[in-house]
Amino acid sequence: MSSPTPEPELTGLRLNLRIVSVVAFNFASYLTIGLPLAVLPGYVHDVMGYSAFWAGLVIILQYFATLLSRPHAGRYADLLGPKKVVIFGLCGCFLSGVGYLLAALSSHWPLLALGLLCVGRVILGIGQSFAGTGSSLWGVGVVGAHHIGRVISWNGIVTYGAMAIGAPLGVLFYRAGGLLLLSGIIIVVALAAILFALPRPAVKASKGKPLPFRAVLGRVWPFGMALALATSGFGVIATFITLLYDNRGWDGAAFTLTLFSVAFVGTRLLFPNGINRLGGLNVAMICCTLELAGLLLVGCAALAWVAQLGTFLAGAGFSLVFPALGVVAVKAVPAHNQGSALATYTVFMDLSLGVTGPLAGILMTRAGVSMIYLAAAGLVGVALALCWRLKRRPPPQQPETVSLP
Repeated sequence: MSSPTPEPELTGLRLNLRIVSVVAFNFASYLTIGLPLAVLPGYVHDVMGYSAFWAGLVIILQYFATLLSRPHAGRYADLLGPKKVVIFGLCGCFLSGVGYLLAALSSHWPLLALGLLCVGRVILGIGQSFAGTGSSLWGVGVVGAHHIGRVISWNGIVTYGAMAIGAPLGVLFYRAGGLLLLSGIIIVVALAAILFALPRPAVKASKGKPLPFRAVLGRVWPFGMALALATSGFGVIATFITLLYDNRGWDGAAFTLTLFSVAFVGTRLLFPNGINRLGGLNVAMICCTLELAGLLLVGCAALAWVAQLGTFLAGAGFSLVFPALGVVAVKAVPAHNQGSALATYTVFMDLSLGVTGPLAGILMTRAGVSMIYLAAAGLVGVALALCWRLKRRPPPQQPETVSLP
């Protein structure tokens, strides 16, 4: 993709406002994910009377749909331009709310209601992959390829922010008006985002023959593999920190998760230019080192404050891994394939989060809860070694200047 009017002079607050004005659409998409997240399992199990299996399936369908549709989202962003892809994704979020609404109205027919919930979750997963990928590329198109690391960082901030406020808000809305009110709020959020997106100026799709998926994967996979290994640390903290605290007889697991989030968001806000100044692979190595140290502290902690310190370090370390490696991954392909590259790269994180929980659970039953943090530290160490190897012998880069709209 190519920018019609590149603006390298954008700095500071003006630059951040430009980015936020676009990644706000990803905030809206993740808000539609967060709002029903804490409500649907209980609704399916307690209100509709289905087993825990079906309650879990309703939730996990969205993640599978996101995983499978990401490569398509990137390809269509390259072909059609990111604005169209974002609006398509937001329409999926809107339709998911309609699915929840119809399910609530069909409560007297549990099987139909369950089917509508499942369809809504699948559509939501597809919508999120398109809105997320498109908003990143749209943001880069607005501020220029030089700021791609900052765009990806802001996209992560709004993602976690939307999930953090969406879940408790969803519970409040559900208590106030049930699934009908909650689905109505989701519909309003998605519709408002669509209406705000429509008048915004689009950026042109790139001209050029797209690389086949296999070729894109071949260029991106080393960076994606390093990301997947580093993501394991985030996965075990988010999933098992409560069990660690229960095992040790400590209080404050929720506060520890808050520390992780504060470190994650704070690092992205405090070091917005770190990737441009030091380079993606250098930042990734620094971050993996911090995350590795934090996980070792958590795994070996005999006191709660040590585990909290380790969690804080792990959050700060993991914070910039995704944007740092993402910058290098996106620049490994021609400009007109960068949407496919970003989407393919993100799939590695999705896969890592999907397999970390079950594998860590098996390890915990055999070796104890502390061992999963030490094992995750080992995986992050492998990610560090892989980044070092990529730094010494980087894959061939494109001879032309990489640019996005």
